Amino acid sequence: MGRKHIIHRAVSRREMLSMCSGGFGALAFTGLFGGLHAACSKIEEPGSVISQMMQASHHVPKAKHVIFLYMDGGVSQVDSFDPKPRLAKENGEDPNKKFKVDKTQFDNVGKILKSPWGFKQYGECGMWVSDLFPHIATCVDDLALVRSMVSDFPEHTNANYFLHTGSGLQGRPSMGAWVTYGLGSENNNLPGYVVLDGGLVPPGGLDNFNSGFLPASYQASVLKAGPSPLANILPEESKEGVQNQKLDFMKQMDASLIGKLGHADAVESAISNYELAYKMQSSVPELTEFSAESKATKQLYGMESDDPHTRSYGAQCLLARRLVERGVRFIELTCPSVKADRWDQHNNLKDGHERNAHAVDQPIAGLLKDLKVRGLLEDTLVIFTGEFGRTPFAQGTNGRDHNPSAFSMWMAGAGIKGGTIYGKTDDYGYRVIENKTTIHDLHATMLHLLGVDHERLRFRFGGRDIRLTDVHGHVIKDILV
Repeated sequence: MGRKHIIHRAVSRREMLSMCSGGFGALAFTGLFGGLHAACSKIEEPGSVISQMMQASHHVPKAKHVIFLYMDGGVSQVDSFDPKPRLAKENGEDPNKKFKVDKTQFDNVGKILKSPWGFKQYGECGMWVSDLFPHIATCVDDLALVRSMVSDFPEHTNANYFLHTGSGLQGRPSMGAWVTYGLGSENNNLPGYVVLDGGLVPPGGLDNFNSGFLPASYQASVLKAGPSPLANILPEESKEGVQNQKLDFMKQMDASLIGKLGHADAVESAISNYELAYKMQSSVPELTEFSAESKATKQLYGMESDDPHTRSYGAQCLLARRLVERGVRFIELTCPSVKADRWDQHNNLKDGHERNAHAVDQPIAGLLKDLKVRGLLEDTLVIFTGEFGRTPFAQGTNGRDHNPSAFSMWMAGAGIKGGTIYGKTDDYGYRVIENKTTIHDLHATMLHLLGVDHERLRFRFGGRDIRLTDVHGHVIKDILV
């Protein structure tokens, strides 16, 4: 499915130099990494997805793949991974008499609210985890827990853009697009960046997963866990060669257009997408065929649970493992649609958080254990986070409002020092008091583990070099081996 760009008109010397300038730079670049032969050894065929995307890392990577477990809505840190006994002691008291209360999203500040769940210590590291996550709790010796995360935005849409793109404004490339732009994919027949749709589109929509100003071929491909993960994946032509003839004709027309226009990202990306879609017709059905998975594996992921949402998220997690096995670079999982809001409990905290936790707890623990047994956790980085945290006082009587000033997240797998706790919040879990950690720091650490210097991964746009971490970000070295 390689393509040729056919130029049907005379080209001036200036146009030739303009079109070839990137090639001259590439010759010098490949010389730094063992010469042209070494660089070309990774390329399977001219014009293939790998040849367009495969790049060299800046340093030896610990991770080859990322699984991003996105907890849409904001998990309450004081009800999950950051226990605060003082909340129980002062339950029902006025928070304004205890500390300065920041303006909240809905301006409905209630009393200090203790956690409805108990906490226990787990593992050799003795990490505290609430009763919301009994399965994840069994994996704590593999987790690096960061209790000192902060966000710049208190509202879902902007906070989601910030988490996914490093900017609170719409239109920037997502972290998955940056990763595949920098490193490419190890599989020529599947996208390098995949989002597994659990049933909820987060605030901000699909722009959370877009390629922004990067070439369109780097945006996420959205798949569903199940027998039909992608629409129109099966060919409709009755004869095998008919589809190839159509694709060849489309390539010829697009190549002719490029010959007239010069570089055109939309056309270039369309050609790449045609090629990839053709190859996915054979790879995607095999990818989502779980019949070869053992009964024990399916039970491990919760796919035989009485809760349909646990079964659904279990299928997503199992599909994520299978994508890693096939070399997909970046996989993000969105939350299932339980019979409550996502992790955004402005009221009825207990019921809403329990429903969400029950859906994801066993599948996530199953994913970590399965990756570890298969030796895949050694080069797979798993990240668990929402866009911000929640207040230690009630919104109304039984909910919690948004809190960008402190929340918890964890990482596991490649290059991560398991059993580590980093950062600290105050006695109420309201504000960070030690090792404040930003979204830019998270992105810088993720890229570092992938072998990429976040300060050197740049794209020229709008008159300046732009990067995922903008002009910020530090690698969280204390959580790395």
